[in-house]
Amino acid sequence: MLQIRPNCEHCNKDLPYNSDEAMICTFECTFCLDCVEQILDNVCPNCGGDFTKRPIRPKEMLEKYPVSIERIYKSVDVALHREKYLNKNQ
Repeated sequence: MLQIRPNCEHCNKDLPYNSDEAMICTFECTFCLDCVEQILDNVCPNCGGDFTKRPIRPKEMLEKYPVSIERIYKSVDVALHREKYLNKNQ
């Protein structure tokens, strides 16, 4: 089951369970749509994978299957990210 993490790992923006801006990679690293598109170029800085829209857990399931309250915030070194994942494809 997805953790449904509460924030963007890069900018720390709140991403509630029903956010249509939440993006995840295959390991559930969670970033906001703005960071994914404008900073990360759709490449996860943790694993190198791509992102997809995080599904929204139905409200009626939240009590039985609560979302995560653990905030992961580790701003991405953008220059290193580009060097590691993006420049190798050019």
